Amino acid sequence: MTLHEVFMPALSSTMTEGKIVSWVKSPGDKVEKGETVLVVESDKADMDVESFYEGYFATILVPAGEAAPVGATIALIAETEAEIAIAQQQAQSGNQTTSAPAATTSPGQTADVKNTAPTPTPVSAVATDSQAESQNGASRSDGRVIASPRARKLAKDLKVDLNTLKGSGPHGRIVAEDVEAFAGKTTAPSVPAKPQVTTPSAAPAPQPVATPTPVSTVAGSVQPLTTLQNAVVRNMVASLQAPDFRVGYTITTDALDKLYKQIKSKGVTMTALLAKAVAVTLQKHPLVNASYSEQGIVYHPNINIAVAVAMDDGGLITPVLQNADKLDIYSLSRNWKSLVDRARAKQLQPEEYNSGTFTLSNLGMFGVDRFDAILPPGQGAILAIGASRPQVVATADGMLGVRQQMQVNMTSDHRIIYGAHAAAFLQDLAKLIETNAQSLTM
Repeated sequence: MTLHEVFMPALSSTMTEGKIVSWVKSPGDKVEKGETVLVVESDKADMDVESFYEGYFATILVPAGEAAPVGATIALIAETEAEIAIAQQQAQSGNQTTSAPAATTSPGQTADVKNTAPTPTPVSAVATDSQAESQNGASRSDGRVIASPRARKLAKDLKVDLNTLKGSGPHGRIVAEDVEAFAGKTTAPSVPAKPQVTTPSAAPAPQPVATPTPVSTVAGSVQPLTTLQNAVVRNMVASLQAPDFRVGYTITTDALDKLYKQIKSKGVTMTALLAKAVAVTLQKHPLVNASYSEQGIVYHPNINIAVAVAMDDGGLITPVLQNADKLDIYSLSRNWKSLVDRARAKQLQPEEYNSGTFTLSNLGMFGVDRFDAILPPGQGAILAIGASRPQVVATADGMLGVRQQMQVNMTSDHRIIYGAHAAAFLQDLAKLIETNAQSLTM
């Protein structure tokens, strides 16, 4: 008998453990090579995990909702249907023999059945590749349809053939709403219409890909940190090792505001405009786009602007606008909208949130005048942006006038960036925004 072990995969270089969001397969189900078997929550995203082997899903060792360290055995796949019961018995026996120390270890550590299976093959699972999805549309080169785990389960329950659907998710991915819409169309003629005059809950509502976890607000209660919040905690603690300093600057935004009003209707966001302005300025200041390492200063080949986004269910994520200096403002805005949508649905790939070389944190939309930002690990600087407000200023002709102004504060790693470097960068950024904002559309 041969058993294949499903391990907790490492979905990013910083991942030490993963939380199982849901199991797509149940014991007894047939598993094909490359088929999604579970969804894992890494540091900042939910990712499908596929099997390397085909067989029959035998048993789950770590249930949904629990976490396991990277490399821990979380499930078993049997080669034949007849071996499922044997695998389950051996897994249960293995858990019983280790039940005493299990109270002080994580669920994944008690699920080591490598020694109980006669001939286990150490296989894991692999996270799906969004680039493959984008190249092949809604199906991979092997013909397998790309769909979210919830869409697959819903399609199975409603007996919907995924091959007949067109996905509306990122990169043509089929999501639950596509299955629901198709099932509603096909069943509508055979089901008599019923007037819904009772409660609003009688009407089916489209469900989001990821549902925010309710946060307890009961006085005296303790709400455990989410995986994302724990990742933020680790990053913030790591940032304390860097000696940083802060430099502030006042920027007049009349020209930028005028430009924004002109192109807002074309889908351009203020976030994209600010990111573009920072990226263009960084071209003249490569040191500000660099980072510190034990070997010296790391000058990054690309200018990737990360922008802090607060998640609805707690935590913070920084989607990255890659090569922001090279993209036109309209493409940049489209990319930003896609990144935010997928970030809130926990569908970002690791390189889409951990490849930033410079970070923006904008609290201006909340009316915040100024604030200081904490330096992200692996970057040389972060810019905190406050609200743009009308201010009475002295004009060049000696008169008084009203100008829109915003306060920005830059936090820099003092191991590589000095005060003069930060000041020169902010001075050039202000000059671009105040006197040449129109160039951001070129």
